[in-house]
Amino acid sequence: MVAEKEKVFLLADERQDKPFGLFFLYCAANMGILGLVYGAIVLGFKLSFFQSVLVTILGSFSYGIVGLMSLAGKDTGAVTFVLSRASFGFKGNLIPAIAALIGHAGWLSINVCTGTLTLLALFLTLGIQSTPMIMGVSLSIFIALVLISVFFSHEMLVKIQTGCTYLFGFLTLVILFVIIPKTNWAVLSAMPSGDWLGNFLPALAFVMAGTGIGWTSYAADYSCHQAPMNSSRKVAWAVTLGGVVPLVLMIMVGILLSTQVPDLANSANPIEVIKGALPTQLAMVYYITAVGGLTPQCFLGLKSSKLVLKAANLILNEAMIFIFQALVITIIPIYILFVAQDFQGTLEGFLGIIGKLLAAWSSVFLVDYLMLRKKQGYSEELLSNPEKNKINYKGVISWIVGFVIGLLFSKTFFFNGPFSAGIFEGNSLNVLLTLIISGTLYFFLNLHNGEDSTADISIQK
Repeated sequence: MVAEKEKVFLLADERQDKPFGLFFLYCAANMGILGLVYGAIVLGFKLSFFQSVLVTILGSFSYGIVGLMSLAGKDTGAVTFVLSRASFGFKGNLIPAIAALIGHAGWLSINVCTGTLTLLALFLTLGIQSTPMIMGVSLSIFIALVLISVFFSHEMLVKIQTGCTYLFGFLTLVILFVIIPKTNWAVLSAMPSGDWLGNFLPALAFVMAGTGIGWTSYAADYSCHQAPMNSSRKVAWAVTLGGVVPLVLMIMVGILLSTQVPDLANSANPIEVIKGALPTQLAMVYYITAVGGLTPQCFLGLKSSKLVLKAANLILNEAMIFIFQALVITIIPIYILFVAQDFQGTLEGFLGIIGKLLAAWSSVFLVDYLMLRKKQGYSEELLSNPEKNKINYKGVISWIVGFVIGLLFSKTFFFNGPFSAGIFEGNSLNVLLTLIISGTLYFFLNLHNGEDSTADISIQK
């Protein structure tokens, strides 16, 4: 049951944001140094330089999915997993909500690990050798930086993200100008073209899974603060370009760096090996930029995970949410850094599972919005009355079918699908398959349901 006093919709005075604010929110959050590793992985698909650039641009524009989903928040003033009740029902929404929480936990943990490795490399530059104790200190420092964000209001978060965009965007450009002249352009231009089906498409799926699709669960959490009269087109483009601009920049830097640092994609500490491509005097700037680019994404991750916990009625107490989040971003990174000691393998394995879960959910959510809610409006009863909307079987079935079929074309740590061979072997192409199947199935299940029986109580826009 949902708490009686649950605040489903934001009040008018809480909805004063401008579209440009969304651009800065997402731009700062995607300035992370992890994009450099993505660039190296893209080259690992044996593509030509032109194909790598094309994959980077097209894959980054998967953020358009986030942009379109953000319109649901702008229209209603409700956060993502409150709106998700419409397409899944209150009980049906629980499983996608848990999947989103796993996604938030995974991304937060990956970013905390990256931040820890960055601080570890910084200490090494200062002459302090890497030891388990120093790694523990680095982890503690970065976790403290991240947890500070729980005290930020939405307005403060927007201001901080805007400042981070300008500051760390400028520092990233400085580093880029240093890297470009040192790039081995002969190596890049000589790379043969990869097969468009067997190499290009899987590389594109990898970038999409790690960028736009991975951010879908955040969509309405920030657009719900947009003033209702704001242009939907401007809101969608602000979100889309907020992700595309920094991602294209960072992934391209990673591609260029790979000509100087061949082991970038396979290194246990990719942050440390990048240092070799920079002049010593810029190493400190590089590490500061790396840490600064990682924290904004963690800020958004913590806030969105809190909203999911509340929307799914899993944890409502603020103190308990803080404890839960602190444990997540401590225990999982400890396992990755001290036990598994396989940063790259953990990243790819995580993307393979969570990418399918979020792809299936986001395609159902988006089709539901574009096909039904955009025209009819969201019914207040659908979002606030669990007795009237326990399970939307069409959404749940579409989500499960898409995910299961995606698994059949996947090799995971717990299951090897019978069709995980050929172009589906060892990549994220199954994520795109999941996205298409779930959305298509939901579309056809609702094809003859143009009018929602509960759409008579519409939210006023």
